Amino acid sequence: MAAAALVIGAMAGPATAEPDTPVTYPTGSSANRAGGRGFDTCTAPSLDALRAWKASPYRTVNVYFGGINRGCTQPNLTSSWVRGATANGWKLLPTYFGRQPFCKIGTSKPHRFTASNATSYGTSDAKDAVSKAKGLGLLPGSALYADVEHYNRSDSDCRRSVRRYVSAWTKTLHGSGYLAGVYVHQDSGLRDLSNSYDWTTYARPDAVWMARWDGGTSLTGWPTVPNSHWAVHQRAKQYRGDHDETWGGVRLNIDSDALNAPVATVARSYKVTSATALNARRGPSTSYSVVRAHAPGSTLRVVCQGHGQKVGTSSVWDRLSNGTWVSDYYVSTPSRTGFSSALPRCTYPGQVTARVALNTRTGPGLSYSKTGSALPRGSLAWVMCQKSGSKVGTTTVWNRLSDGRWVSDYYVSNRSNTSWSSPTPRCP
Repeated sequence: MAAAALVIGAMAGPATAEPDTPVTYPTGSSANRAGGRGFDTCTAPSLDALRAWKASPYRTVNVYFGGINRGCTQPNLTSSWVRGATANGWKLLPTYFGRQPFCKIGTSKPHRFTASNATSYGTSDAKDAVSKAKGLGLLPGSALYADVEHYNRSDSDCRRSVRRYVSAWTKTLHGSGYLAGVYVHQDSGLRDLSNSYDWTTYARPDAVWMARWDGGTSLTGWPTVPNSHWAVHQRAKQYRGDHDETWGGVRLNIDSDALNAPVATVARSYKVTSATALNARRGPSTSYSVVRAHAPGSTLRVVCQGHGQKVGTSSVWDRLSNGTWVSDYYVSTPSRTGFSSALPRCTYPGQVTARVALNTRTGPGLSYSKTGSALPRGSLAWVMCQKSGSKVGTTTVWNRLSDGRWVSDYYVSNRSNTSWSSPTPRCP
């Protein structure tokens, strides 16, 4: 009765395999997402160009960070560039241009995969992507997007090869703590991945970035995928192809994108403002043990912000790149009373495993009223913290989402369906 009240439709346990494979988040990780407009260009622009383009409507920039089929040199793309772009307010959409389907339309991009080797290449490309992402400072929790160009989907072996490649890409990234995205054409990759959305044969990617150059910026009402697929901060659209734009006196050749999707997570530098050493703890409260102390004026690498015990005028705590927590009250972030817009909330998304839709509630239990729209199967539950509540299935753990709503952890794919899932903190 309790489970039936929680889920619209039949009861379903949490996924430990396809299609909803869990992400193994390490400490010091967090997801991030971007909305609004973005652009992609073949070569990462200089930091001077990005400063000039702050006058544009764009706030996210794509970077081709690796892959055997990557066509452009990247003289600017270094870890220093990543830190500089992030400090200047840009979010990054990391794209890996690896091997392509054997039936890709056109003769460019010669390195390809077949149905027989797609799993192997999807795995090796994902491992290389993780290595290159870490080298650039793109932290676990980041979404990495595999570029899968338009292909001839009349060939069943080709459709199979794409699904195998994307599944292997997804599982390998999840095992390393990264979210898996894919860039696809609306009439090939998007259609085929949507058709296999619920198949238990393949792992489902966390986000899709569709190419459709029709000038429309809507992230719903797409003709080859229902709105219930990749429904919660999981979509981007490349709505206009190659063209020149000039902002701040700098001209670039770009494609234009609309986004509501996961992007890269990059640590930002701030200073300790306390007069005495600032304790870094295992959790966002003074009840957690001290791991180390940071001297006044020293630099901290802040990944994200979460809820915690109130200190001074703020109940915000900062998670550092080594996984420890410090009170934001003693850090030089823009706000000493609340969250700072420059930093993401600490989130650890997992795919919803309920067969139809998962109800969200005002508190951690079935006695709390439903609120907002239910989360469709395969959507991301953007979990900030966990708390004990009424038992559902095999667990009493409930997840507080980034928008303040609550869902039972039993229906979210993560490390455990019986207990807490590290490194997600406990809710205060």
